[in-house]
Amino acid sequence: MTHETTFAGFPPYTGIGDLSADIAIIGIPHGTPYDPSRPSSCAQAPEAIRRATARYATMLGNHDFDLDGPLLNNQDIRVVDYGNLPGDPSEPEQNRLRATKTVRSLIGAGAVPIVIGGDDSVPIPFFRAYQGDESITVIQVDAHIDWLDEVNGVTEGYSSTMRRASEMPWIERLIQVGMRGVGSARPEELAAARKYGAEIFTAKVVHERGIEPILSLIKQGTACLLTIDCDGLEPSIMPAVNAPSPGGLSYMQVIELIHGLSKKARMVGFDIVEFVPERDVNSLGALTASRIVFNMIGSLVRSEFFKNNRS
Repeated sequence: MTHETTFAGFPPYTGIGDLSADIAIIGIPHGTPYDPSRPSSCAQAPEAIRRATARYATMLGNHDFDLDGPLLNNQDIRVVDYGNLPGDPSEPEQNRLRATKTVRSLIGAGAVPIVIGGDDSVPIPFFRAYQGDESITVIQVDAHIDWLDEVNGVTEGYSSTMRRASEMPWIERLIQVGMRGVGSARPEELAAARKYGAEIFTAKVVHERGIEPILSLIKQGTACLLTIDCDGLEPSIMPAVNAPSPGGLSYMQVIELIHGLSKKARMVGFDIVEFVPERDVNSLGALTASRIVFNMIGSLVRSEFFKNNRS
């Protein structure tokens, strides 16, 4: 990997010496597919999203109107691109173990991981990397609640993400945002989510009431993970998904959520998954996904919690 092929031209991690980074971008193309005989349609997503950032590589010092300043806010912040984790759809357990171990090493080195998937099974091993004494709130943006216990015997696939998260003792709260239409959830899955205490904000509620009711649930300084499934967004700006559903969140609503969380919470990680390059239209979805990642980086470096952690 070279500067020309990394996310926005950020330096690649060479694997030599300590990581020495404040933020580490990492591609995890392979998770737990339901059909191990073929790669996920999301496997090429990290590279497609990286390509969409090439146009910005020489403009990182320019004014970003989403952030009201340059991306890194004129701070001495080190962002590295760790590259993609190797994987194989026929080895889901190894994919998961590799993902958890690598993300845990990034956290241990003091970096905030930003994960580009991969399908929506990737967050399961990502969340497992945070196992420890700290309690974490997970905020999910998705068209679906992902509470199936299993699909044909597979318990760690992309329809079970939040069910598995609910079983992790270090995750104390689930806030789910953007649900709409019909997906895999039956009445029993919704009942299980509500019994657990998942706080569900449908897309309709967000459109009617905005992002503030979600942010009001977050106590100052709470450790938070944000996971975004691309189908949580409106298909007119994110066509590159397997299950498009009209009425999703707008770009501005998503970045308002990101900015608001970064002001109130201590953001310890982020992932964006379920981007399907072959379904993209004029690279619009890749551009939208990349801009969401830029906003995550930019709002993170402006966070007082991030600054205090570096000092």
